Amino acid sequence: MRVALFVTCINDTLYPRTGRAVVTLLERLGVEVDFPDAQSCCGQPQFNTGYRHATEPLVRRFDRAFRDHEYVVTPSGSCAAMVRDNYPRIAAKAAAEGRGRELTDAAARAVPKTYELTEFLVDVLKVTDVGAYYPHTVTYHPTCHGLRMLGLGDRPRRLLEHVRGLELRELPGAEECCGFGGTFAVKNPAVSAAMGADKVRAVAGTGASAVCTVDNSCLMHIGGTLARQGSTVRPVHIAEILAGTEEGAQGGAVSGTAAGAEGGPR
Repeated sequence: MRVALFVTCINDTLYPRTGRAVVTLLERLGVEVDFPDAQSCCGQPQFNTGYRHATEPLVRRFDRAFRDHEYVVTPSGSCAAMVRDNYPRIAAKAAAEGRGRELTDAAARAVPKTYELTEFLVDVLKVTDVGAYYPHTVTYHPTCHGLRMLGLGDRPRRLLEHVRGLELRELPGAEECCGFGGTFAVKNPAVSAAMGADKVRAVAGTGASAVCTVDNSCLMHIGGTLARQGSTVRPVHIAEILAGTEEGAQGGAVSGTAAGAEGGPR
């Protein structure tokens, strides 16, 4: 099987280790991974800020970049949700304004092939045990886009539960937003910070040594709050946990183990 990796802006600029972890993981499972150089931003920041027309060229670019691939896999619930939920909305608005079906056709090609990493593993590859090893206590925060827009459900938890050495601890109020919300954190910083403090308090209460999500954007917010409070809890993307192996840990390889997450506010 051959897939394309849609790495997303935040991973490309701040968390490249997550993208490398996705490649390591998928190749270990026998998947051939391509990285189309033409990919760029999915348009989520522009669309969420109200610039729908400015988002349209990015819909076209996504379609062109990934047109030759049967599957597009991304380690980001929010960016996957942007493609799956908002591209059809953007296309429908353009069609209603009498601007043809170009965006409709682009969205129709992009939506069914785009998968968040954990749903690709569980739904397409039909695996929950990916052969991972991560000897730490972990708590899992289900991000809003993954939980509410993609409906990931228990897929990430099922994958974590099969990781050898990992002790998964329940996060109180897990389904409450961490407070990031993309531009929400910029427009409403006080509310965002208060929500982040609530989330970090819940994380600390689990006694876990690491907190993981399917979105590095949310993890950046949580990790920044943890760092400002002087916490030793490590923020780590689920891909980095799933990419870890016992052999890698013994050899000192960095794949979501003791080195923690890179980049971001920490």
